[in-house]
Amino acid sequence: MTRPQTFVYVLKSQTNPPRYYTGLTSNLERRLDAHNAGRVPHTSRYKPWLVDVVVQFSDGARAVAFEKYLKSGSGCAFAQRHFR
Repeated sequence: MTRPQTFVYVLKSQTNPPRYYTGLTSNLERRLDAHNAGRVPHTSRYKPWLVDVVVQFSDGARAVAFEKYLKSGSGCAFAQRHFR
C-alpha cells in the first residue's frame, strides 16, 4: 500500500526571475498548471512559472510545517542561502 505524498514546492517566475512562490500540494503537475493558467490569485501576475525546488514528504503534517517555515523570516533566509 502506498502512502499519500505531499510536496512542498518553490516556483520561480520566468517573467520576473527574482520572484519566487512557495506552496504545498499533493499533485504538483496539476498545481503548476493552475499557477500557469492564472487560477491562483497570488501568482497570476508573474506567470509563467517553473518548478525550482520540490521536497516530497510522506507525512502531511511535516510538509505543512516545512512550508510554514519556508514562508517565515528565517525560512526565507534559509531558502535564499540554499535554494537560490
